[in-house]
Amino acid sequence: MVKTTAPPSPSRRTVDVRDWVGGVRLSAFSGIMLGLVVLAAFALVPTIGTYLDQRQQIAALQESVRLSEEQVVALEAERDRWADPAYITSQARERLYYVKPGEVVYLVDDDLPQGTIPPEQAPVSEDVEETTTDWMTQFVRSVANAGLARSVAVED
Repeated sequence: MVKTTAPPSPSRRTVDVRDWVGGVRLSAFSGIMLGLVVLAAFALVPTIGTYLDQRQQIAALQESVRLSEEQVVALEAERDRWADPAYITSQARERLYYVKPGEVVYLVDDDLPQGTIPPEQAPVSEDVEETTTDWMTQFVRSVANAGLARSVAVED
């Protein structure tokens, strides 16, 4: 029986995968080498992941060291400022309100304009009211009812 096939169309060519796979022949050496490559990949992938994690940790620690060095420089500058007697005097005057003998210091309270001063808060209630129920019992009952509810009514 003669099998005839139509010639393939110029825009579409079909390939029989079974013929292609059937044509691939692996020797024992090729199989061993392929096995070694797969084994090496399994051995190296975790190592590469560990290497990348360590590189990230190193980068984070280097950034931490850089920030610490910046803080050290700032603290050394602060220490140098505190070594200056004029700076100490100015800080004592500003922070602690120290004065030299014979000086008169005026402290002004409420030096803000009237528009920026917040109004006094009105009292919430003049007299204390007593409730008829215990708030804790009512709270627990409300939480329990909310947890056991099967449907929720939503108001628009």
